[in-house]
Amino acid sequence: MTSQNRRDLIKQGGIWVFIVAELAFFSIAGNYLSASDQAFMDFDNMLLLLKQSAPIGIIALGMTIIMINGNIDLSVGATFALAAIVLLDSMTWPFMQELGDWAIPLAWGFALTTGVVLGAINGLIVWKTGVDAFIVTLGSMLGFRGLVFMYNGEQPTSHLNWTLVDFAEAQFLGLHTASWFLLGAALVLWWITTRTNHGRNAYAIGNNRDAAVNAGIRVGPHIMWNFMLIGFLAALSAAVFYSESGSVNPNDGMLYELWAITAVVLGGTKLAGGYGSIIGTLGGVIAIQLLRKGLGHIGADTQTVNLVIGLILIAVLVLDRHLNRQGKEELKI
Repeated sequence: MTSQNRRDLIKQGGIWVFIVAELAFFSIAGNYLSASDQAFMDFDNMLLLLKQSAPIGIIALGMTIIMINGNIDLSVGATFALAAIVLLDSMTWPFMQELGDWAIPLAWGFALTTGVVLGAINGLIVWKTGVDAFIVTLGSMLGFRGLVFMYNGEQPTSHLNWTLVDFAEAQFLGLHTASWFLLGAALVLWWITTRTNHGRNAYAIGNNRDAAVNAGIRVGPHIMWNFMLIGFLAALSAAVFYSESGSVNPNDGMLYELWAITAVVLGGTKLAGGYGSIIGTLGGVIAIQLLRKGLGHIGADTQTVNLVIGLILIAVLVLDRHLNRQGKEELKI
């Protein structure tokens, strides 16, 4: 096994070792520190954890391919909120109310289209201007959030459709609807990144954009498609989540971009691009939710949870930099 293969194995398997360690720690600590009689590794508890991972998880899957490309999207939280508002508000429009439950797929369509359009705007600007995606999506994050506040006068948008609620709360084979959407999205993104030319091109562009251009890859359109994809997934996450809750506040989705990026980095994807794994990201999402749930289980407050996750993220970034620097030194030798 080469040194590069060993580093790749560490990156891919490390997150799952970390998850096992989390489960062991919180199961033991919970026996002494938890005020609840429920075991941390209770089967129903784990199923609920997967469901709770879905909103950030679906977005993080899209963020993975964006970061493999060597880009980043800071506007996903605002896209999430705006798509949710479109979903719920559209169901109150007169012609939609006349359709009854047939309005549900149309409302989902409006929400998903909103996400795709916002993603296309980001991708088009990055493509045509050459401005770094960090700057572009930082601006669009503020702009899209402004649209969220303008849409309904800074008031919550609410509409509860019981057919939609029943769909969102349904279970199949023990898994909730949101969990199936998360796993389905992971399967599709895994197939795209590992079995298609588009996925191979994403890695090529992230590794060396100039070489990718010289190889005949249409980098601009490729990047735009990926921004449309993450916009779609942010909207899908909103549609799944708000189908059940039925009410969205203008501040909803705040910091989702940071949670998603954290999950992607914990899963082994490089910030510089060229390397990443959908399965690793899924592990990163589960690891974060385990930390949040586990620390809450033993009585930690929100500030402590954020502090611990922040410190772990820094440690992962330092380890990633160390491994990559080691690789470069070995190549020189």
